[in-house]
Amino acid sequence: MALRALYDVAAPAKLNLFLHVVGRRADGYHLLQSAFVLIDWCDALHFERRDDGHLARHDLGDALPADDLCVRAAQSLRAASGTPFGADISIEKRIPSGAGMGGGSSDAAATLLALNRLWALHWPVERLATLGLELGADVPFFLGGGPALVEGIGERLTPLDLPPQWFAVVKPAAGLETRRIFQSPLLGRSVEAATIEGFTGYGFDAKARRSGRDETGSGRSGSADDIWSFGRNDLQAAAEAECAEVAQAVALLQRGFGNGRMTGSGSAAFARAGGGEIPVVGTLPDLPGGWTGRMCRSLRAHPLAGWAG
Repeated sequence: MALRALYDVAAPAKLNLFLHVVGRRADGYHLLQSAFVLIDWCDALHFERRDDGHLARHDLGDALPADDLCVRAAQSLRAASGTPFGADISIEKRIPSGAGMGGGSSDAAATLLALNRLWALHWPVERLATLGLELGADVPFFLGGGPALVEGIGERLTPLDLPPQWFAVVKPAAGLETRRIFQSPLLGRSVEAATIEGFTGYGFDAKARRSGRDETGSGRSGSADDIWSFGRNDLQAAAEAECAEVAQAVALLQRGFGNGRMTGSGSAAFARAGGGEIPVVGTLPDLPGGWTGRMCRSLRAHPLAGWAG
């Protein structure tokens, strides 16, 4: 029997363990290198198939922009596939916007995966990813199934086998506009791209390790734990200049957990709070008014892994 509906479809947020700007294309797009992990802070989406071809979005919380990525993803898949079906799409937003946690991109990926099933298209993930990249640089990652080294403008994914971790995640009241951050004169640049072997093995690249210098120039020797403090976020200085709350969030986490950095190009910050099987070290401190945060666990795999094909 054909599916008529899919409820409580999870769309998880992501954290950038590091984010390096390693170049720029002739068309102006910045070339990035980052390690993405999924966390259990998720939006919930509900899909009901329509036979009249109409697409309708229903917001179960604060109103979203009329032409958000979720709607555009559904329109793109409907047009590319030629399906006669439509859908009612209901969204319960839980991931804060403007955070750099990929909420909109995750919703778009969940929409592609869910409608792929609901409309019985059976497209492989590679075909969905082609549509996804046209929607946003982070969308292919959310289709990919799990933690990954992300390169280029988001189209080059290398799976990473990372153990589950606990993270403290804090989102200030203010959000950030990605375009303004990338236009900032304070935007950082990484001289050399890291290697996946260096990241997964020592927390800095093999060339730097041989010279006794890590990726941040601290000179310390490598260990397996360095993976969680590898590199930096090259957007952080520009973001802190744009929004003082970013620096406040990083400092708050630094005091509470001994580490903290911004994720993505938004205003949210995170800190590692313990290994997956280790009790969380500490709890979130009291947050200023309008801020939100929670203790999150990273995910080894996307909740919708295997839905394509």
